[in-house]
Amino acid sequence: MNRLQTDLLILGSGGAGLFAALHAHKASPDLNITVAVKGLLGKCGCTRMVQGGYNVALNPKDSVERHFMDTIEGGKWLNNQELAWKLVTVAQERIRELENELGCFFDRAEDGKVHQKAFAGQTFDRTVHKGDLTGIEIINRLAEQVWARKIGRLEDHRAVALIKDSSGKNMSGVLMIDIRTGEFVFVQAKAVLLATGGGPTMYKYHTPSGDKTCDGMAMALRTGLPLRDMEMVQFHPTGLIAGMETRITGTIIEEGLRGFGGYLLDGEEQRFMHKYDEREERATRDIVSRAMLTEMREGKTGPNGGLYITMRHLDEAEVRKNFKGMVERCADYGFDLAAGIVEVVPTAHYMMGGVEMGENCETEINGMFVAGEDSGGVHGANRLGGNGVANSTVFGGVAGDAMAPWIVANGAFYAPDEAAIEETVALCRHPLSQKPGNLEGIREKLYDVMWEDAGILRDAESLARAATALNDLDAELDTLGVAEDNLAYNLTWHDWMNLKNLILVSKSITVTAQARENSRGAHYRADFPEAGDLGTSYYTQVRQQNGELTVENQQVEFTRVKPGQTLITETAAE
Repeated sequence: MNRLQTDLLILGSGGAGLFAALHAHKASPDLNITVAVKGLLGKCGCTRMVQGGYNVALNPKDSVERHFMDTIEGGKWLNNQELAWKLVTVAQERIRELENELGCFFDRAEDGKVHQKAFAGQTFDRTVHKGDLTGIEIINRLAEQVWARKIGRLEDHRAVALIKDSSGKNMSGVLMIDIRTGEFVFVQAKAVLLATGGGPTMYKYHTPSGDKTCDGMAMALRTGLPLRDMEMVQFHPTGLIAGMETRITGTIIEEGLRGFGGYLLDGEEQRFMHKYDEREERATRDIVSRAMLTEMREGKTGPNGGLYITMRHLDEAEVRKNFKGMVERCADYGFDLAAGIVEVVPTAHYMMGGVEMGENCETEINGMFVAGEDSGGVHGANRLGGNGVANSTVFGGVAGDAMAPWIVANGAFYAPDEAAIEETVALCRHPLSQKPGNLEGIREKLYDVMWEDAGILRDAESLARAATALNDLDAELDTLGVAEDNLAYNLTWHDWMNLKNLILVSKSITVTAQARENSRGAHYRADFPEAGDLGTSYYTQVRQQNGELTVENQQVEFTRVKPGQTLITETAAE
């Protein structure tokens, strides 16, 4: 086994990972920093796929207090309020850093100021963007800066386990597989940042690319870290549906279209959102997704089983100008977004839940930090569109600022628990000793189980079915193998590990959904449709102990505002 050392190991090269690398380098230029990524730096991950934009209070008529209240109310009062406050305040610094220091250039209004568009669930138009390709602009500039600083990188390296020392209190490093050769690599580090992103690709319709398989959350569960809010899986209302034979199905038709005035239509081309929320198409994602699924289950669908979005009542030239990328994507599959109708379906998009962290992204393991979609608590029960990339870049920078001085003051190389390394190697190599089987069949079953029984609408019976089915799928997967002829770029082997992680995280979603007997945000229990008392709100905390998932309810601390109160002053609200 190859063994390496680095002061700071960052897992993931999205907005969180790259911002952490840049901030840590700035804070302590002599640190040996390494970014490890499952694919190629700058070319993979979810930040690059961001279309919509970046929420930040810039307009004098807006305020951080208003942004904060939108975030808390959208999160149904389950947010960690200190993390949410840090999100909205530091976002003001970060957006200027992105433009003025890192070279991003966002769209401008006619007066030359940064243009901010409307996104659902917000009381003010505060979404900064670069057309509908905001993520590419951000990740390209971040990657350039990381390359310019000659920060180390391990590309095509898959993290498979977070390894502690023998005491179980300190982080020792990360066990990886070099995808290029199939060899195991142990990277010892004084500090580790988990920033691999989420990726709820266990659902039939999903937005992330297939390589996003909740690896970070699965590794965190296996190492005993607590995860919160795992029942909170966000479905974006408008995923393109062009038939299951194409991978384009499930990819986003961005929220700015509804903010711009787009209409949702049923299969008979009639609007329906007025039946579900007074904000109609601009209601939050959870409400719109539930409304759409209800219409779909009543049989009011298009030819592929979805509904429609249309912009044809709006100025066609403006639609083509403002949503160029979306218009072109739809045209590739025979849809005219600007002048016609496009078939869409709710699509699994984002994990609000994740590893519990402190205000400086620290976890309960000494030397272990987390940021971005791997973390939980910022968004509560529902993430507002535009708060995602803000979360990654804000807390990536926070983590970098915290880790560098922590390493200088406290960092040490701890000897790894060799038994944990051997156990993980055995787990990863297990399919190599089994007879090759049909992994695609496992994936299709997983899609159906999670979509039908643990998706947008849930109840006790459906969740019980999901829990049983997931255990059966896990056992079935263990009987299937892959050929060991050549482990270099053996994608079937990695697909087996992807499914192993997805099933574990699916179990955590299901068990926490069973534990939450009320409906909040993205979690809707048809048998418990009421939200419950906001004043006694709790969040779920799941751990894996001795191979079993256990759930506890933890009281939400209202550190800044309580239900029924607001931070918005009359002046700020004008």
